[in-house]
Amino acid sequence: MSETYARPRFGQPREPQKKVDRGSRLVDLLDFVATSHVRSVAFLVLCGFLLFLPGFFSIPPIDRDEARFAQATKQMVETGDFVDIRFQDDVRYKKPVGIYWMQAAAVEAASALHLPRAQVRIWIYRVPSLIGAFGAMLLTYWTALAFVTRRGAVLAALIMGSSVLLGVEARLAKTDAMLLLTVVAAMGAMARVYLSWQRGEDDPHPPWSWPAIFWTALAGGILIKGPLILMFVALTVAMLAFFDRSLTWLWRLRPVWGLMWLLVLVLPWFIAIFWRAGDAFFTDSIGGDMLSKLAAQESHGMPPGLYLLLFWLTFWPGAPLAAMAAPAVWRARREPGAQFLLAWLVPSWIVFEAVLTKLPHYVLPLYPAIAILTIGALERRVLSRSWLTSGTAWWFIIPALASLAAVVGAVSVTRQPVFLAWPFVAAALIFGLFAWWLYDDNRAERSLMNAVVAALFLAFAIYGVVVPALTPLFPSAEVARALRNVVCVGPKAAAAGFHEPSLVFMTGTSTLLTDGSGAADFLAQGSCRFALIEQRAERSFAQRAEAIGLRYDVASRVEGYNISQGRAISIAIFRSEGTE
Repeated sequence: MSETYARPRFGQPREPQKKVDRGSRLVDLLDFVATSHVRSVAFLVLCGFLLFLPGFFSIPPIDRDEARFAQATKQMVETGDFVDIRFQDDVRYKKPVGIYWMQAAAVEAASALHLPRAQVRIWIYRVPSLIGAFGAMLLTYWTALAFVTRRGAVLAALIMGSSVLLGVEARLAKTDAMLLLTVVAAMGAMARVYLSWQRGEDDPHPPWSWPAIFWTALAGGILIKGPLILMFVALTVAMLAFFDRSLTWLWRLRPVWGLMWLLVLVLPWFIAIFWRAGDAFFTDSIGGDMLSKLAAQESHGMPPGLYLLLFWLTFWPGAPLAAMAAPAVWRARREPGAQFLLAWLVPSWIVFEAVLTKLPHYVLPLYPAIAILTIGALERRVLSRSWLTSGTAWWFIIPALASLAAVVGAVSVTRQPVFLAWPFVAAALIFGLFAWWLYDDNRAERSLMNAVVAALFLAFAIYGVVVPALTPLFPSAEVARALRNVVCVGPKAAAAGFHEPSLVFMTGTSTLLTDGSGAADFLAQGSCRFALIEQRAERSFAQRAEAIGLRYDVASRVEGYNISQGRAISIAIFRSEGTE
C-alpha cells in the first residue's frame, strides 16, 4: 500500500490516506522521500544539484547584465571599496549593493582558498545566484507546508526548481535568483501568520521566528533590488485587506520591532552611499532605472499579455498542470489558503503586465505561488478534465523543440553536431513522452515526475553540453585566452568596435574602450600593448596608424557573434612593432 492525500483545503493540510495504486517507480520515490522532512530536504538538494550545476562552471560570461554585475564586483575587490558601485570609471547605481557584497564574498573566499585567477572565473560570481536558486527551491517547500501536505510541498518545490526560468537565473551572476529567495521567505512567514489568524488561533505570545524571517527577508530584498520586494508584500496585504475587511493579523508580525530591525540592516549602506555620492544613487536607481521601465526606455517595451504567453515556456514543466488547476483555484478563491496565494500572485502580475518594459525574469517571484496553487488542486483531485488536458502534450513538445533548436544551432554555429548531447536529448524526449502519454488526472504526480526528469536531462543537454560548445557566441573568452598566451608581462588592451562588458571583465578593468583612431594612439604608447579591433573599425585604425607611423602586426583573429547586437563580428588582435 502506498500513500495518497485527502483533498485539503488550501491552507489546511491534512494527513495522508492509503490508496492501492502506486502509479510508478517515480511516485514510489516521492512517497519514500515524503515520509520525513530530512528525506524531503535531502532529496530536493540532490535534485537542485542535478538541475542547476550543468553548465554552471563552463558557460562563459553572458552579455550584458551578468558581465556588468561581475565587473562591478571585481572592481570592488580590486579597490577594496565596498560602498561605491562602478563599471570602470562610470558609476553603476541601478541596483543597491547587496548582490555585489555577496559576489565579492564569494571571490574573496575563493582567493583565500588559493584558487588560481579567482577574479576572472565567472562561476564564482554566480555562486550567490546558485545559493538563491537552492534557497528558493527549499523555501518553496517550506512555504508550501503551510498550504498542502509534505508530499505536495515536495512536488511544489520540484515544479519551482525544474522551471526553465529559475534554471536560467541560477546560472547568471545577477540579482533575480537571490531576490526570489527573499520574496519566498517573506511570503512564507507572512502566510503562516495570516493562516494562523484565519484559523482563529489567539496565542498571546506568538513566536518571534516568523516576524524575524519576514523582516530580515524584506531587508535582504531591499539591499538586493531596492523596493521591489515591498511591492509584492504591499499588494498582497492590500488585496487581503479588501477581502477580509481587516488588517489586525499584521500585528502578529510585530511591525514596530520589525521596522526597527529592517532599518538597522538597511540604513548603514544607504547612509554611506549618500555620504559618498549625494543623491546620485537615488536619482539613478529610482528615476533612471525603476521609473524608466514605465516608459519602456530600455528598448524592451511590449504589450500586456506577454508574460502570460511566456509562461508556457518559462514555467515549464509546471505550466500544463497550472492550466488544468486554474478552474479549481478560481472556485476555491475565497478559501484562506487560495486567497492568500492569489493575493500574492494576481495584483503583482497585473502590474507587470501593465508596465511597458517587460523582461521574462520580472515575474519569477510570483511562480512559487502558482506552484503551490497547482499542487493544492492536484492533491484535491480537482484538475480540469476539459480541453485543457490537451496541454499535457507540452511536456513532450518543449523537449522536442529545445532539442531540435540546440542541435541545429550547434551545427550552424560550430559546424559540429555535438554528439555528446544526443543521449541526454533522447532521454529528455523519452521522459517527456511518458509524461504526456501516461497522464491521468487521478495520478497526475506520475506525469509530473516524468516531466521533471525530462527537464533534468534537458538541462544536461543544453546547459551542460551545447551552450559551452558554442564558443563563437563568446568572443570575449577567446580574446582573453589569446592575450593570456602572449609572451610579455602585464599586457594592456584597447578595444574598438566591440565594447561588450564581458570583454572588460575578461581582459581587465584597465581595458580602454575607444574607436579605431584611439586604439592606434594607444598602441603607439608602449610595449606589451594590444589593440582589439572589430572589422568595422579596422579602416579608421589603419588610417590613424599610417598617419602616426605606427607599425603593427596581427597577433591573431577571433571570429564570433555578438549576441547583444545580433550580428557576426571579426576581431583582429594587433600588436605594435614600433614607430617609423
